[in-house]
Amino acid sequence: MNLNQNDVYEEEVKSLLKHIEEADAIVVGAASGLSAAAGFKHYYVRDDDFVENFSDFEDKYGYHCTFDGAYYPYMKDEERWAFTARFLSMILNAETGETYHDLYKLLENKPVHIITTNQDSQIERVFPPENISAIQGDFRYFQCSKRCQDKLYEAKDIVDNLEENIDENLEIPTELIPRCPNCGAQLDTWARSPVFLEGSKYINEHLKAQKFIQENQDKKILFLELGVGRMTPMFIQEPFWNLTYNLDNAYYITINPKDALLPVAIKDKGMAIPEDIAKVFKDALALKDSEKLSDENEQS
Repeated sequence: MNLNQNDVYEEEVKSLLKHIEEADAIVVGAASGLSAAAGFKHYYVRDDDFVENFSDFEDKYGYHCTFDGAYYPYMKDEERWAFTARFLSMILNAETGETYHDLYKLLENKPVHIITTNQDSQIERVFPPENISAIQGDFRYFQCSKRCQDKLYEAKDIVDNLEENIDENLEIPTELIPRCPNCGAQLDTWARSPVFLEGSKYINEHLKAQKFIQENQDKKILFLELGVGRMTPMFIQEPFWNLTYNLDNAYYITINPKDALLPVAIKDKGMAIPEDIAKVFKDALALKDSEKLSDENEQS
């Protein structure tokens, strides 16, 4: 019997929920597509967040998304820091996306570890830190740009002060440029870059994930990949494929409207759902609630 597209999608959602419920442990791979599904699209799109926060920067420099703003060749450090302050202030003060709350509800009461390449701290507001490995940094922290010492600095108070002092020329006062208290070099965001500090916190983030996987490698383990694109498949996607292939009781699910890829080598141990992550979560939660209600009615 041939199924239509709606029937196929319904079966995919049922299968997703079934594998979550049956898993002994779940490893989530969360990338930029998850934040995009939660409504944070300003990185690559001229969305409402970009227009509201960066129209003045757009008028001056001509870029139309924050990714381009981050890599713009500013002539002065005072200009670059003005953008950085506005950018980080918007991210660190943003509301938590509903999609992240939905992810928590879907995985509730399951042993979970989340490996993320996102730096926007959305996941950290919903899941406890011991369940998260931020392997590409975290915008909540600054580091010394010269990496003179293995130390991170809380960013939010610094960022809020900088953002409040951006002048009409879209610059910050020179004396407010954040500097390392140890060597005097400028600070930098603790995020993947040529000067990214791979110190003790970075190592610990990786160790947390490795420990969780090692402890659960012989159990029924689900690798749930969310919004991983083709720019950096080596951090989440390819390791998930390899682990699924090599672990006897592993299963792999990817949800991605653009890059839902399932290698032939694991076609019998995986599933690709080429749909919007936020919609899939909502539909899975609705199904979960209906099944719970049905069970309660049968018991009453």
